[in-house]
Amino acid sequence: MGGSMARPSSKEGLNNSEKSVSSFISSLLPSATFGGRKSNRRQNDTKSVQSLPSKWRSKSFKWQEIPLDPNAESGPVCNDKEISKKIAEDGGHASSRNIKFADKFEEATTSLVPPKVVPDFLDSSSFISSDLYEFFQSSLPNIVKGCQWVLLYSTLKHGISLRTLLRKSADLSGPCLLIVGDMEGAVFGGLLECPLKPTAKRKYQGTNQAFVFTTIYGEPRLFRATGANRYFYLCLNDLLALGGGGNFALCLDGDLLRGTSGPCETFGNMCLARSPEFELKNVELWGFAHLSQYLT
Repeated sequence: MGGSMARPSSKEGLNNSEKSVSSFISSLLPSATFGGRKSNRRQNDTKSVQSLPSKWRSKSFKWQEIPLDPNAESGPVCNDKEISKKIAEDGGHASSRNIKFADKFEEATTSLVPPKVVPDFLDSSSFISSDLYEFFQSSLPNIVKGCQWVLLYSTLKHGISLRTLLRKSADLSGPCLLIVGDMEGAVFGGLLECPLKPTAKRKYQGTNQAFVFTTIYGEPRLFRATGANRYFYLCLNDLLALGGGGNFALCLDGDLLRGTSGPCETFGNMCLARSPEFELKNVELWGFAHLSQYLT
């Protein structure tokens, strides 16, 4: 019919309907704006990833996965051989440093150890070592410290006789050190007073600075007067003894061949020798002189 309007086809109606719905939904979604303008950041960030153009493709090209390296920014990657070589070099330097440090430490430690005191004797001794000398230096009374040691008597030098020992003791006055040794290697003795004066009867002499000592305990050991009595020493023509009260701490016979030792109250000591009765190996008596006194 000429005057009637043409009816839209069903396909066109459907397209118009979809456009209307799309426009309606678009009007409901808010647009992210900053200062009235739409942001294109997301559009820039979400560019589509396209494959390489055909002209860049090659049969020899292969994708490789490169592992993450946390130290990539600090320097180039070292292979195993380089690392092993570096460790070996560092180990060598470390060993060298350790050796040098150990040497320096040993030198410092050695420098802190005090040197051994060598006895300055005009005559040699059968008994006095550096250790025993240091022991005597710390044990003797202050009056003799710094004095010259003088060998007054020795059985090796003057023969075997108590009378000779008593006579030689008169060469100096003041404290004197009696040192004896037995056949089993023990060294012991005590501090007396020169000159030694024999008495007709058993009468004790000496002062409380007297002492006895022994080496049978591995290190020198000193026994000073306890104050229990005043039996410091006896001096007879045929006997010389130290201590009393129970036993003599040390007793030598007239020929200086044998002796005895036992516990005594005077010094609170035990047996000074290896056994209570012993044979003497040697006997020495040492005096102490100030340099001026010794030269005169």
